[in-house]
Amino acid sequence: MELVLWRHADAEDGIPDMKRALTDKGRKQAARVAKWLRPRLEGQWEILVSPATRARQTADELDLEYDVRIPLGPSATQDALLREARWPGNGKNVIIVGHQPTLGRVAARLLTGQVGDLTVKKGALWWFSGTPGHLADLNGTQLRAVIGPDFAG
Repeated sequence: MELVLWRHADAEDGIPDMKRALTDKGRKQAARVAKWLRPRLEGQWEILVSPATRARQTADELDLEYDVRIPLGPSATQDALLREARWPGNGKNVIIVGHQPTLGRVAARLLTGQVGDLTVKKGALWWFSGTPGHLADLNGTQLRAVIGPDFAG
């Protein structure tokens, strides 16, 4: 099972938070990462996206169908994110397009099995491979790649 955590790209400042759109820089970041990611998506993938405009615009760059999930919004918890992905144990490959600090907290949990905070830069993705049933087992969950928008193009 593969799990990709992809943070939305650079977005405008402002209120309301859910309506913040990507900047020109953010659109370029999302396009570069999508260009890197798309040819690596072998097999079946489920793409789950925060309802925030900036997350949906980031996911749009993949040019693939995705599901918007309210529990993946900016105030998502790591437990909610893992539930939405059905990690571990659903046997599917999943991409989550979401927000900090949740993505960094999930990354820390997958890497160490403990609570922690890691920084997932805007537009970057972290790709994990896992054996169903081994959420906190470093032998069962491995970090395959960390790709930032500056390295994807």
